Amino acid sequence: MNMRTALLGFASAMIIASAANAANLSIVSGDTGNGLAVLREKLDLYEKQSGNKVTIVPMPSSTTDQFGQYKLWLAAGNSDIDVYQTDVIWAPQLADQLVDLTEATKDVIGQHFPSIVESQTVNGKLVAMPLFTDAPALYYRKDLLEKYGKTPPKTWAELAATAKEIQDKEREAGSKDIWGFVWQGNAYEGLTCNALEWVKSNGGGQIVEADGEISINNPKAAEALEMAKSWVNTISPPGVLAYQEEEARGVWQTGNAVFMRNWPYAYSLGNGADSAVKGKFDVAPLPAGSAEGATSAATLGGWNLAVSKYSKNQAEAIDLVKFLTSKEMQKKQAIEASNLPTIVDLYDDADIAKEVPIIPRWKEVFLNAVPRPSAPTKVKYNEVSSNFWTAVHNTLSGNGSAAENLELLEAQLTKLKGSSW
Repeated sequence: MNMRTALLGFASAMIIASAANAANLSIVSGDTGNGLAVLREKLDLYEKQSGNKVTIVPMPSSTTDQFGQYKLWLAAGNSDIDVYQTDVIWAPQLADQLVDLTEATKDVIGQHFPSIVESQTVNGKLVAMPLFTDAPALYYRKDLLEKYGKTPPKTWAELAATAKEIQDKEREAGSKDIWGFVWQGNAYEGLTCNALEWVKSNGGGQIVEADGEISINNPKAAEALEMAKSWVNTISPPGVLAYQEEEARGVWQTGNAVFMRNWPYAYSLGNGADSAVKGKFDVAPLPAGSAEGATSAATLGGWNLAVSKYSKNQAEAIDLVKFLTSKEMQKKQAIEASNLPTIVDLYDDADIAKEVPIIPRWKEVFLNAVPRPSAPTKVKYNEVSSNFWTAVHNTLSGNGSAAENLELLEAQLTKLKGSSW
């Protein structure tokens, strides 16, 4: 056997061995908009770099449905899923079934906002790596506000008045399908986010306070919910009570809404080539309420990546998580999906500022965003949230007054709390 033949044989063996050692990974994602397409692009880059293969397991866009499925898989010790995309509120509830990433990420974790890292740390263990953060905005039609001499509203009352006036005048001018304001009114986690903003912005607290006190049954909270109820079928379509993020965006992006409450992901999509509102809109902080102590409030969102402790490829899964949450990939995600980075330096990135100007502007909004009460209520948070959004949805639907529903909610939460959360 000559040297050339031997080398070729050795190279072939190495290739075969490398292919044999390559891992087949799976990641679950409920991304909305173009999020799945952007994720696939990043995974293609990872596959070329690593030699591993990654399959996306798509999930419903409803975070409530996602969490239910995650719990079933993890309770069953499912080893088919390697990486979970997790909501910012899920860390305490899933921590025992996720790999501690502290040691594996010690070289990069310092790049991320400390408050976000802290939110994913349970009993000293980093159970999920920050992927992007989130805080909603008030989207508004610049062209329509300018046409009628209006400015972005500072209070919910101003929003309702401006929305009604522009809606009615545009309908008179022939835009029969236009509505004043679209948001997320379906009975799911997204309604908890919307309603927490109404309540907090009106000085009505955060449902359950940081010390564990149940605070939701108060007049300011009731006033906020009655205010939102008044929007339904006046400035918001009756169908808003079944809207999630994508339904609201669908109405908005076809040019049939003056205002929309939604997350930053809708910004890039709204400026897409197929959008009827491309170049016609801007964003502002959500309005404040009218009661004493009223202020703008935006619910803290965000998504993270966690490795299942049942994964048979933990080392490769951790490598994938580090790749997807890296500075280069967060920059790509910011520009292509308008997701807010969790890496501090990217808020000074010139390319991001040029392509997605909402991002540098939104740093202060998310740094001051209002967390849902997952920290004080711990593993009981999902039941707390479900009881809350049910009370809100009943109010919006006309099934009892806000005061009645909040009194019932307080009793439910008190029973759920027991002697302690």
